[in-house]
Amino acid sequence: MSRYFWLRDDTVATSRYSGDFDAAHKWGLPGLKNCPGCGVTWAGAGRQYPAVDLSLIPEHGEFEEARPEPFPEFVRLQALVRPLAPPNSELPPGTNFGPLVGTASGQFGPFTWLGHSLMIIRRDTLDSLQAAGVRGLLGCKTELKFRQKTPPDILELQIEPRGLLHRDCLPPDVAPPCTTCGRQGLSRPDDPILDEASLPTDTDLFRVGNFATVIIGTDRFKDAVEQGGWTGISFRELPVRS
Repeated sequence: MSRYFWLRDDTVATSRYSGDFDAAHKWGLPGLKNCPGCGVTWAGAGRQYPAVDLSLIPEHGEFEEARPEPFPEFVRLQALVRPLAPPNSELPPGTNFGPLVGTASGQFGPFTWLGHSLMIIRRDTLDSLQAAGVRGLLGCKTELKFRQKTPPDILELQIEPRGLLHRDCLPPDVAPPCTTCGRQGLSRPDDPILDEASLPTDTDLFRVGNFATVIIGTDRFKDAVEQGGWTGISFRELPVRS
C-alpha cells in the first residue's frame, strides 16, 4: 500500500533562492452571490486548471474579472467551461483556468510556492520526476514576465482534486454540503486523515477533493524528489483510514 504525504512549502529551502513571483490565473469562474440554498456569498480556493484554455470559447472575456454573480448567471458560466474541463470536475465558484499571468524575478529553486496551495516547478525538475516514474504530472506553461534576459523555464503543475478527507477528522456536527451550490463550511483539520476508498491509484500527486488547498503526494513522489536532490517541499505523512 502506498504512503501519502501532505506537501507544503519548505521555507528554509526556498529561502536559499531569490526567485519571487506575483501572478494570477488568466481566467476564473466568478464567486457565487447569495446562494439560494444556503444564502452564502463565497468562492473556493485550490481548484486550478492551468491546462484549460478558455480562449477556445467566444465568451472567454466573461471569465477575466473576479466578482460574485447570482446563481443563474454562475450556472450559465459554469456550463460554458464544463466541456473544456477534465471529466467529472466539480467546478465550484472561484475555480481558476489557464496560465499564470504576472511578473517574476530572481533565481528559482526546483519548487516555488505562492501561498500554501499553488506550486510552480522548473522544467528540469519536472523532467527528472517523470524520468523517475512519477505518474500523473501535467506541466503547463506560465506567462510570467521575467526581468532577466534569459528567464528560467517555469511551469505550473495541474494538480486535480481526487481523494477525500476521512469523516473521522471532521467535526461530528458538521453540516452536509449545500444541495444547491455544494459548499460545506469546513476549517482545515489540524490532523488530516485520508479516506482510503477515495484515494486515486493512477497518480502520485493530487489535491484533496473536499479540501482542495491540501496537496498530497505518494511515497513514489517523495522518493523521486529526495533522490533527485530537489528542494522546496516539506513532507508530512498522513494516516489513511478505511
